[in-house]
Amino acid sequence: MLTKVYGSAVFGVEATTITVEVNADKGIGYHLVGLPDKAISESSYRITAALKNVGYKMPGKKLILNLSPADLRKEGSAYDLPLALGILNASGQINSDLFKDYIIMGELSLDGQLQPIKGALPIAIKAREEGYKGFILPKQNAREAAIVDGLHVYGVDNILEVIDFFHEGKELEPTIINTRDEFFQALEHPEFDFADVKGQESIKRCMEIAAAGGHNIILIGPPGAGKTMLAKRLPSILPPMTLHEALETTKIHSVAGRTQEKAGLMAQRPFRSPHHTISDVALVGGGAYPQPGEISLSHNGVLFLDELPEFKRTVLEVMRQPLEDREVTISRAKFTVTYPSSFMLVASMNPSPGGYFNDPNAPVQSSPAEMQRYLGKISGPLLDRIDIHIEVTPVPFEKLTEERLAEKSTVIRERVTAARDIQTARFSKNEKTHYNAQMTVKDIRNYCILDEESKQMLKKAMERLSLSARAYDRILKVSRTIADLEGVEQVNGTHIAEAIQYRSLDRDGWLG
Repeated sequence: MLTKVYGSAVFGVEATTITVEVNADKGIGYHLVGLPDKAISESSYRITAALKNVGYKMPGKKLILNLSPADLRKEGSAYDLPLALGILNASGQINSDLFKDYIIMGELSLDGQLQPIKGALPIAIKAREEGYKGFILPKQNAREAAIVDGLHVYGVDNILEVIDFFHEGKELEPTIINTRDEFFQALEHPEFDFADVKGQESIKRCMEIAAAGGHNIILIGPPGAGKTMLAKRLPSILPPMTLHEALETTKIHSVAGRTQEKAGLMAQRPFRSPHHTISDVALVGGGAYPQPGEISLSHNGVLFLDELPEFKRTVLEVMRQPLEDREVTISRAKFTVTYPSSFMLVASMNPSPGGYFNDPNAPVQSSPAEMQRYLGKISGPLLDRIDIHIEVTPVPFEKLTEERLAEKSTVIRERVTAARDIQTARFSKNEKTHYNAQMTVKDIRNYCILDEESKQMLKKAMERLSLSARAYDRILKVSRTIADLEGVEQVNGTHIAEAIQYRSLDRDGWLG
């Protein structure tokens, strides 16, 4: 007897429906085909024990199990449940013709309990697209999949519940969540607030500009100046995610198995801070079966690289293309996977190996050769892709002991959101550009028109600082954002002058 059960495989952030075919015939044997990986090949042991422990058995027949399409590589243990149900139906232990209406996924424990799977959200989206009636999966993933409306999502704890549903018609309880309500309720104030930061008004101004235009930023300063503290508070002033952005972000975290059990849609922008020992693959994604890396997990959020020169140079260089294209493509011999990676890069670094620069009273002095070697770890092309460079100076004692609270993140966020709204209206007809940092050369020509005085100022800065054409574009993008924060239509000399100040690392005495 032949039975067909339907599952799904995830490639990149998209799912592909897999037909699990089980044929029971005379004889003895268990043959699993269709390019399964080691975890799927071992499923027979889990299925045998699980069925025995819930009162069923592995039939003494010749079983041929095929995962179709057979030329696609399947991975992971999430096919245990559809394989087990196919075996029971093909061997006549249960009888149902409802399998065609459902996508079924789940890993089996030896006692029949179901373990969570990866990629529940993209699977649910694909199931709805292809007209399936419902999606049966482990309860831990149910809220994540229930984000998708128009699809019945059933979270189950044990294989017995699924067997009773198909064999005896016992109802399963669907998981229902109001996506919009939950999303907007979850937009509460974040854990970190700019009100906690004493002094550093000029740096806060920089962070506000970076957030308003989505610009990459690097903070340079001695230990204890507040670089990490400022970076951690950046997400608190970013505009709230739209529902579309939240869905896109949740999909990536779902594929990586990083979603929280009780959470449905991710409402807070991600903040990722990998350690400097991270490998190239862990940062950009990859592996034998490509998984999203840190730059994709920070999509629509912030990627914070603390102590930038401590990262391996090769790791930093692989970021150059994703920073420009806002997506990362991982190619293998048989397939190519593309993950989105539109993130804000926030980097911090000490100005020298000892942490202090041009300070005669510094406890540690570094020689010019040591400084060049240290700063040389960061390439010019990478720095070119960072729009704002700013020096962070230590906070004086008087500021530290001030009782007066600084400006709250919510107040700054209102200004940032207003500037973003201007940009959204400006780029409403452009599908790929949403804020100033994403502007193309053509957009810069259209929206950053300079008067003669501003042109001369920029020309002098270019000559004096030996700026590249890319740095020229960055200055214009930042000046456009400063104008948007002021609600001004035309970029003027004041905006250009402020934007030029935010190119610290282009000045004499730093790099070169």
